[in-house]
Amino acid sequence: MAATDDGQAYVDHPLLEPGFIEQRRYQLQLAADARESHTLVCLPTGLGKTTVSLLVTADRLHEVGGTALFLAPTKPLVQQHADFYREALSIPDDEITVFTGEVRPDDRAALWAESRIVIATPQVVENDLIGGRISLSDVTHLTFDECHRATGDYAYVYIAERYHADAEAPLVTGMSASPGGDEEAILTVCENLGLSEVAVMTEDDADVADYTHDTEVEWERVTLPEPVLEIRDAINEVITDRLSQLKDLGVTNKTSPDLSQRDLNSMRGQLQDLIDADQSEGYEGMSIHAEVMKLRRAVELAETQSVESLRRYFERQRNAARASGAPKASQRLVSEPKVREAMRKAEAFDDLHPKFRQTRVLLAQTLGIGGGERVIVFTESRDTAEALTDFLSESFDTRRFVGQGDKEGSDGMTQTEQGETLDAFRNGEFEVLVSTSVAEEGLDVPEVDLVLFYEPVPTAIRSIQRKGRTGRQDEGRVIVLMAEDTRDEAFFWISRRREQEMEDELKELKGVADEVEAELDDSQTALDSFDGAASADVETNGDTATEADGGAAAQPGLADFGTATEDGDAEATDENGDAETDDAVVATAGTEEDDEVEIVVDQRELDSAIARDLSTREGMATRLETLAVGDYVVSDRVAIERKTVSDFLDTLTGGDRSLFEQVGDLSRHYARPVVLIEGDGLYEERNVHPDAIRGALASLTVDFGVSVLRTEDEGDTADLLAVLAGREQTTRDRAVSVHGEKSSKTLAEQQEYVVGAIADIGPVTARSLLEHFGSVEAVMTAREEDLLAVDGVGEVTADRIRDVVGSEYR
Repeated sequence: MAATDDGQAYVDHPLLEPGFIEQRRYQLQLAADARESHTLVCLPTGLGKTTVSLLVTADRLHEVGGTALFLAPTKPLVQQHADFYREALSIPDDEITVFTGEVRPDDRAALWAESRIVIATPQVVENDLIGGRISLSDVTHLTFDECHRATGDYAYVYIAERYHADAEAPLVTGMSASPGGDEEAILTVCENLGLSEVAVMTEDDADVADYTHDTEVEWERVTLPEPVLEIRDAINEVITDRLSQLKDLGVTNKTSPDLSQRDLNSMRGQLQDLIDADQSEGYEGMSIHAEVMKLRRAVELAETQSVESLRRYFERQRNAARASGAPKASQRLVSEPKVREAMRKAEAFDDLHPKFRQTRVLLAQTLGIGGGERVIVFTESRDTAEALTDFLSESFDTRRFVGQGDKEGSDGMTQTEQGETLDAFRNGEFEVLVSTSVAEEGLDVPEVDLVLFYEPVPTAIRSIQRKGRTGRQDEGRVIVLMAEDTRDEAFFWISRRREQEMEDELKELKGVADEVEAELDDSQTALDSFDGAASADVETNGDTATEADGGAAAQPGLADFGTATEDGDAEATDENGDAETDDAVVATAGTEEDDEVEIVVDQRELDSAIARDLSTREGMATRLETLAVGDYVVSDRVAIERKTVSDFLDTLTGGDRSLFEQVGDLSRHYARPVVLIEGDGLYEERNVHPDAIRGALASLTVDFGVSVLRTEDEGDTADLLAVLAGREQTTRDRAVSVHGEKSSKTLAEQQEYVVGAIADIGPVTARSLLEHFGSVEAVMTAREEDLLAVDGVGEVTADRIRDVVGSEYR
């Protein structure tokens, strides 16, 4: 321990900056627990979970060497943690590296070898592991921040599996203020990350209570104006009609628009059963179900967000319905008279949503009358965040904080812009931060006088994260806005119930941690499910610390972090000299055997689980590239173009690039091209005549000399690719060679592309227009009545073309 003149005690460690980490007993105790084994660390928001991981990392690097990897779910969090580590550790800044998608893959491979600590988003590390650019063998401490995300196919789960299988001396720390809503969820997280111990501190613990303050939670009710209710009611009439159609199919007995999400999920399950039984009613019902979901979203925006958000949503639906091959649900939605009526009323509404006014009143009370300095307003909708920022800026110094741009075209913020905004907020350069969910998890924003929920959050984890932004050093205030007689109220009560359940669960978890750990051990899924995993014991300097040894000699305990003794004095850490850090090994995933099989994967295939599956197989290596031709390459002569059934049918009905153009490129550059069609329902999924599908398959085989193979699902595809690669490379002794380029478009193809992009009319209509008018320029200047003379162009298409070409750009 080190102390300042005012008596404040600080943690003393060879790799920590002197006088930087304040000595808090609960953090030291959690760190001591976490260094003994793979541990889930649970600590309320704002009380320094990152410091706990930092202490463990410092000890591992000092005692064991190697590399430390810290994973956080968002870029702002990654940058925040990197700044903290660089301040707190006596390690050169250039040895603490940030890995995000903004760093080029080749640069990441080189930086990995030079770094002692890598702080990264999980998707980047997952991609680098799949692509064979990095190896986890030398990583001696892996931290999963906000580890409650480790469910399903989230990248944390895959990385944990690879780490336990590949690392020579693994140690995992999972951190969360809210690891799950019940014991089963917490056990799932532990099993997915290979955690065998649980260390919990709650606000009831004496050491923690000294650093927490009460957070007052209030709720403010608002009443919706009549025009908004009319918009909602018009949409609800359509929902009732669609539910009646689903009732006729026998998948529900409810027609009220207020049905629950559980009811909708149940309907979807029954519709899927009909599809599985090859009944056409299932496809019809699934389309109606999709329409209901879109309509419910529209109601939610009208009730709980703003009419401006609803207007933007309607506009996106109109654009989606105009696209070539648009789903029938989107087309029906925008053509429905009642929905069009709601659209017109939304366009005509020129007043404010009552939540906007109430937000302004509450901010005036906090920042003006109350003398406060900072407020955070959270909202679920980016559209609302942008509109609310514009509105509040008229009265307060306000800035927005959102994620990156999304697929719907909403402007986002770059990582640099996010960092600059948070720095300015911390420095008091503005007083109101309007944020979407990107700031919920762990971001180190300053203590604020008010956290305002624009709408209730029905998920306990997110609500707790948000309320953690206030009440850290002084009593804070949380206000939730609720629109009366809307789903806001249902969400509010769900949120309150789930939060209480989680608080109770954490307290119970603290009391029964030993039983939970025993259940993890008994299940044999925490560690043993990972192929090649090291034993649960943690290696230290070549020795293994076990309970039989007492663990004290091999795994120094709390004293090594400068913990105060019972007498109030502290025992300083024994300095044995820095352990040398071996250079990280940049290796290809899999074994190093001469007969290792390699598959080159196109970067765009990472949306599926196929590459992830292949990268975990023994004797199999994956390499990521941006392929000009094909999706997978398994030798110098075999490349595979993978199409799901849906993708295959899309290419037959006017996609951006036709199937035959892609296959033409493939067959020109590889002697044995393969088209792989994945999934069931090739003749049932879409309204495409079976003979058209058969004709396409025949053309692929006869005209292009392509082998067409079918697989059931992604797992079956991975199995087939592995067999193909093995036959080519092991049996045939052929090398993997990537070659080929996309064929450059002819002038005619470029002209078709330009015209086809107008209002998403597609290539067939584009050719008709060009054949009729003779040039792109003539198409662009044609009058609507002349457009109608073209085969295949109706009033709707002609109107869209003139609207796109002739409208003023905004």
